[in-house]
Amino acid sequence: RHLNSVVLGRNPGALMIAEESTAWPQVTGDVEEGGLGFSLKWNMGWMHDFTEYMKLDPYFRKDNHHLMTFAMSYAYSENYILVLSHDEVVHLKCSMLNKMPGLGFDKYANLKAGYAFMMGHAGKKLLFMGQEFAQLREWSEERELDWFLLAEPEHQQMKMWVKDLLHLYKRHKAMYEMDQSWEGFEWINADDGYRSIYSFMRHSKGAKKNLLFVCNFTPMARDDYRVGVPRKKQYKLILNSDEEKYGGTGAARKKIYKAEKKECDGRPYSFAYKLPPYGVAVFEF
Repeated sequence: RHLNSVVLGRNPGALMIAEESTAWPQVTGDVEEGGLGFSLKWNMGWMHDFTEYMKLDPYFRKDNHHLMTFAMSYAYSENYILVLSHDEVVHLKCSMLNKMPGLGFDKYANLKAGYAFMMGHAGKKLLFMGQEFAQLREWSEERELDWFLLAEPEHQQMKMWVKDLLHLYKRHKAMYEMDQSWEGFEWINADDGYRSIYSFMRHSKGAKKNLLFVCNFTPMARDDYRVGVPRKKQYKLILNSDEEKYGGTGAARKKIYKAEKKECDGRPYSFAYKLPPYGVAVFEF
């Protein structure tokens, strides 16, 4: 408590982050109220559930759908940071890419969908070096990162995807402005287990620039996909994993989708969107 009080008191903008895996309460609580005073706490529960889900063959994901939704049930009990740290890519645990099921395209597409879900989820983010361009080997302190992989298009595409996710995060206050409040995150459909699709919204203060995320975690294209939305507005596609620069097909898509009065996901309005295999779509409204 004293350490956190001194460091954070003397150094505006500094962060004190607890790597802590028990359910000890108030790790990020105010010192004045009996808390330990850390800025953030590693969300080890989310990390474990996320990696276990992502390792699964997509066929078995429908039976483990809860692994990706459970963390939201306690997301605001502390100030959490979602971590894919050094611990997850050493000691025979594989790099993030090699945790993914399948071969070739499937591995990269799985990881892109996973990173998008992580970026949209409530909480701050931590991604360990090398995983942003899908390093193949485990990390080692005895050598530099495998920068030579960036000569390969698949790794360039992954780097571009992570870059654009980070730019999306910085540009849109909905991604972080209400990160410690239930008002900042809202599921649209957390129970589409059969198709392994997750849809949710991130809200900004004043609800001016909200975001809608749709993530497909199977190799099945869903040409008939329809997503429920709260208002009869226009929904602008601002991130599409099927673009060529990310390794997608590059199929032409319209940018603006108008919601119609058609019930879906328990919402009064909805619009249709052709969801590709492992497809991720982010809309602004």
